[in-house]
Amino acid sequence: MTLARNIFLLLHILGFLGLLGVLLSQIPKPEKRILGGALHSALLSLISGIALVGIRTSLHSSDAANWDAPDHTKVGIKLIFLVIILVLGYKNTKKPAVSTRIWASMIALALVNLFVALSL
Repeated sequence: MTLARNIFLLLHILGFLGLLGVLLSQIPKPEKRILGGALHSALLSLISGIALVGIRTSLHSSDAANWDAPDHTKVGIKLIFLVIILVLGYKNTKKPAVSTRIWASMIALALVNLFVALSL
């Protein structure tokens, strides 16, 4: 079970890095776009995050001394931010250019999501 947790954790981190990397690749361009890679990476983070919560719950119920229960407050906050990122992305993915405000909001939400993951 810990092997599955480590694999999903790696996928979760890769999804976040993909999301941030694709969004940051638009910095030098005068007209920002939301590329499909950002949405695929966000979905990878979402799916692997859900799997991580399930695995952590299972590990906690089988061995509570070694595994803490998942922090549902943190999970809920991260889920809300990721859903907002996905909604902004899907609403603006077909547009030839999006406002810098939307693009920067997606980056800010991703960074806040990272802050929540590391601090709470």
